Amino acid sequence: MRLVFAGTPAPALPSLRAFLESDHEVVAVVTRPDAPAGRGRKVERSPVAELAAEHGVEVLTPHKAGDPEFLARLRELAPDLCPVVAYGALLPESALAIPTHGWVNLHFSVLPAWRGAAPVQAAVRHGDDITGATTFRIVKALDAGPVFGVVTERVRERDTAGDLLGRLAESGARLLLSTVDGVADGSVRAVEQPEEGVSYAPKVTVDDGRLDFKLPAQTLDRVARAVTPDPGAWAEFRGERLKLGPVTPVDEQALPVGEVKVERRRVLVGTGTEPVALGEVQAQGKKRMAATDWARGVRIEAGERIS
Repeated sequence: MRLVFAGTPAPALPSLRAFLESDHEVVAVVTRPDAPAGRGRKVERSPVAELAAEHGVEVLTPHKAGDPEFLARLRELAPDLCPVVAYGALLPESALAIPTHGWVNLHFSVLPAWRGAAPVQAAVRHGDDITGATTFRIVKALDAGPVFGVVTERVRERDTAGDLLGRLAESGARLLLSTVDGVADGSVRAVEQPEEGVSYAPKVTVDDGRLDFKLPAQTLDRVARAVTPDPGAWAEFRGERLKLGPVTPVDEQALPVGEVKVERRRVLVGTGTEPVALGEVQAQGKKRMAATDWARGVRIEAGERIS
C-alpha cells in the first residue's frame, strides 16, 4: 500500500521504522513544523522529520492540515492509507477524505478509556493496573472512531509515563503495522467503540506537575511519575522552584506536611500520610543531582519545608 505517515515526537519512530522496513511504500510523512527545543531553544526538526529525511522520504510540515497547498500535495501523492502516531494537530474532514482507506491512528490507551492528548500520563496518575494501545479509524469526534485492534500492557509499580510510553510505542508499532497489513488484505474490520467506559485525558501542563504535599504519599507518587519526564514534577523551596524526580512512599512515622528530614542516605518530606523519599532534584540554574547531594549543598535547617 502507498502510505503517508503522520507523526511528530520520538514515540512515533518505532511505527515509522516498521513501515519503512515493510513491504508498504511510505511516499511521504506529515509532521509538525520545526520548533524550538532543548535548553538553548534552538529550532529543530521533529524526530519523525529527521528519520524520514535519513531515508529520503518527502517531509510535509503544514501549519494546519487544512492548508490548501498541503491538501493538494496529499491528493497528488494519492495514498491508500495514512497511519498516524502522535501527530499533534487536528485533521479536518477535507484531509480525512483523501486516502482510500482513511487515516488509522495508534492511540496509547485501551479505548474508549482515556481519549485525548495524554492517555499514558492519565493511566499512571490514576493508578491504572492495565493500559494498552488501540488502532482505530479517525473520525471527526475525538478518538471516537471504530477500532481495528488492541494490545494491553501492565502498568508496573514504578513506571513513569516515559517508561510506559516507551514500551507502548514498541508494542503499538507492531499493532499498527499488523492493522495496516490487515486492511491491505481485507482480513480486519473496524468495530464501533462502546458507549460505556469513556474517559478523557487532557493535555498535561506545567501546573499539573506541582506537588501538593498535603496529599497522600501514594497520590504524590503517582502524580510525580505521571509527569516524568515531561513536563516534570516540581515544588518550591526557599521561594524558588525545585524540580523533582519521582518520589517514593516510605513506611515511616509521619512528618509535618512539607517538612524536610535529611538522613545519611535519603531525604524525606512529610505528606498527608507517610513521608516520601525524594529521588533526583534540580534547583534553578543547577544540574540534576541526588537529593542527598542537594540537601548537603543547601544545608537544610531543622523544620524547613518544601511547598
